[in-house]
Amino acid sequence: MSQKAIYPGTFDPITKGHIDLVERACKLFDKVVLAIAASEAKSPLFTLEERIDISKKIFKGNDQVEIIGFSGLLVDLAKDNDATILIRGLRVVADFEYEFQLANMNRAMMPELESVFLTPVTEYSLVSSSLVKEICKMGGDVSSFVDPISLEEMKKKEFMLIIYIIKHMV
Repeated sequence: MSQKAIYPGTFDPITKGHIDLVERACKLFDKVVLAIAASEAKSPLFTLEERIDISKKIFKGNDQVEIIGFSGLLVDLAKDNDATILIRGLRVVADFEYEFQLANMNRAMMPELESVFLTPVTEYSLVSSSLVKEICKMGGDVSSFVDPISLEEMKKKEFMLIIYIIKHMV
């Protein structure tokens, strides 16, 4: 019986920490579904379609990884994908409290759904998509935190923002 795990998140942008967790999850499970949440309430930098496209480019050639977009309850996504395992990343102690609540709530709604927590390698333990976006907005170098594909797409967004500002100043 093959085991399928779902790794849900916004992935805006997908970081080297996310990539590390996916690759390590592939060693534990037969299939890893990178489930990218629409998360419109978070006002993402990239559209859902762009995040899916970037992720597909990054994991191109890895047949164990499936990339999908979703909105709605995670337990419904798990049921729809015949998955009973959720992968969640824990960077710092504060993450644990929130993830513990989520795991218990998901288990209450779907008792067969197990959460598996993975910690990042040390060099990515403080990397978050939010911090990467903030550093990028202030002109900082984020190349050590994101894949070159994500970096290139972030630069395109930055360029488009500059064009937008110029157009609206005139």
